[in-house]
Amino acid sequence: MGGTAIGLLHPGEMGAAVAGCLTARGHEVRWVSEGRGPATAARAAQAALADAGTVTALAAETGIILSVCPPHAALPTARAVAAAGFPGIYVDANAISPGTARDVRTIIEAAGGRYVDGGIIGSPPAAARPGDGTGPGGTRLYLAAGPAGREEAVPAAEVAVLFEDTALNPVILRNGNLTAASALKMAYAAWTKGSGALILAVRALARAEGVEDSLVAEWALSQPGLEGRSRGAAESAAAKGWRWAGEMEEIAASMTADGLPGGFHQAAAEVFRRAASHSS
Repeated sequence: MGGTAIGLLHPGEMGAAVAGCLTARGHEVRWVSEGRGPATAARAAQAALADAGTVTALAAETGIILSVCPPHAALPTARAVAAAGFPGIYVDANAISPGTARDVRTIIEAAGGRYVDGGIIGSPPAAARPGDGTGPGGTRLYLAAGPAGREEAVPAAEVAVLFEDTALNPVILRNGNLTAASALKMAYAAWTKGSGALILAVRALARAEGVEDSLVAEWALSQPGLEGRSRGAAESAAAKGWRWAGEMEEIAASMTADGLPGGFHQAAAEVFRRAASHSS
């Protein structure tokens, strides 16, 4: 294994918060500034990350690399790390389908690395220090251990121990499925974000037909709280719809791979794309 530091690709809102949990525990975490803008650099600085400069340098200086990026970047990020000859533990914690996760695993292991399937459920965790009164957070990092007794269980455990007593709660999945974390993330987000897209589409229909005010009034009578939820869904989609569209497409791929209809979430992807374009 190349080094003892931990690598983080790339410090977006979630990635920076995850890295902050590690630096708060005293771990050295490095990122890659090459090709990144000032906003990413600011997040990295706030999380106390050290700059490795390039992916090649990061691969040589770290023993574990965490990939926390938009779904569409999961495969290119894995290819870049593999091309750098990384021999350590690669944790893909992205919102991707089990099929895409298997592709990432193939890329990493073909280059000599050790792969761990991960999935994050919850908001970006606060970088709490152990003993500061905040305790473990409500955000979970699920890690697939693979079949009992197999070597896949070892890297998952090594990753989990890094986050003990932080705001990101590690949970090892021991059902024997090497892509269990990605599968769980897909199933979870299929409802939480998918239902948000549905309510946005429903309200858009009512608006187009001139009955939006009447729909909101009926919701107040028979579905209290739904109007507030639709408002929250609209705000979230305006800010993150560009990212969630890719996640919905990964969910659709997960559905069709298991013989289920993927049209629900293909439509959700389009709803989020429109929400993001209208806000820009």
